[in-house]
Amino acid sequence: MLVYLIVAAAVISVDQIVKYAVMNSIEIGETVFHNPILSLTHLHNEGAAWSMLEGKMWFFYIITAVTCAVVVYILAKNLQSSKWLTIGLSLILGGAIGNLIDRIRLNYVVDMFQVEFFNFPIFNVADMALTVGVGCVFIYILLDEKLDKVD
Repeated sequence: MLVYLIVAAAVISVDQIVKYAVMNSIEIGETVFHNPILSLTHLHNEGAAWSMLEGKMWFFYIITAVTCAVVVYILAKNLQSSKWLTIGLSLILGGAIGNLIDRIRLNYVVDMFQVEFFNFPIFNVADMALTVGVGCVFIYILLDEKLDKVD
């Protein structure tokens, strides 16, 4: 279990360090490192992707608390399971806590990575960890179903 908590802690640490650096070096709304693929834009998001549910912090507190409890429970029950599942859950846990820290401390989430070649919400390290974590869990589910069909 310790390894997976270290993965989650690493995600939280990197997320908070990047957010701190952005907040202290890029003005709110300012874009730097502008190129055709990825830019850094300092934004504050009071909701979820595309600012959905903006200002509904109580909702995010509840969802994050439930998510973290469920993830820790599933992780503890499946420590000997596939690395796709356990690493995925660790990334989800770290990403959820990283954004929760912002919501509690600042009442918004600091976002900075902007994809330039199509319309996509500006995101942060915690969001990337959540996305990759969900992808890992999805791969685990697909592989598990495939193994069940072979049996």
